[in-house]
Amino acid sequence: MDHPLSMPCTAFVGGQRLAAGDLADVALAVNARMEGAQAPILIFDDATGAQIDIDLRGTTAQIISRLAAYQGARPEARKRGRPKLGVVAREVTLLPRHWDWLAQQPGGASQALRRLVEQARKEDKGRTATRLAHERAYRFMAALAGDFLDFEAVSRALFADDMAALATAMEGWPGDVRDHALHLARPVEED
Repeated sequence: MDHPLSMPCTAFVGGQRLAAGDLADVALAVNARMEGAQAPILIFDDATGAQIDIDLRGTTAQIISRLAAYQGARPEARKRGRPKLGVVAREVTLLPRHWDWLAQQPGGASQALRRLVEQARKEDKGRTATRLAHERAYRFMAALAGDFLDFEAVSRALFADDMAALATAMEGWPGDVRDHALHLARPVEED
């Protein structure tokens, strides 16, 4: 995981975007604006679309110190494996016949699993990235726009992957919310 302070986030006051950028910058912008806010201020993780709650009490140094330790909903990086090579050891549960088949493959179980995963990624044709983008956009919309006009129609268009219908159904929404939801709904290309 990248450092928590550099996690990309966006904050909203009602339907208006307050700040976007690294978590540290967004948190300090929210902290500066909290006292005069006329509506609740919500901060969203741009990678997941999930609302995040952070403690903004105290001085700037205290806020930054707490944010540096923030883990949110993202998993902490593991230490096992070969981290310098990007290899991470995790548990895989298979049936005995699967282990037998893997043991017979050239290069062993790990190499066979890597080949199978790479083949599946090539055959995926972006379906997983699209699904993750839809889930990310939905989390954001449900938290901020769940009671907005035509939320159900927007949700149906999102999960039908009909971006034209999605944009049309969101026409009555505040521009910042609409723009951010459409941004989150775009799949992130994998390497």
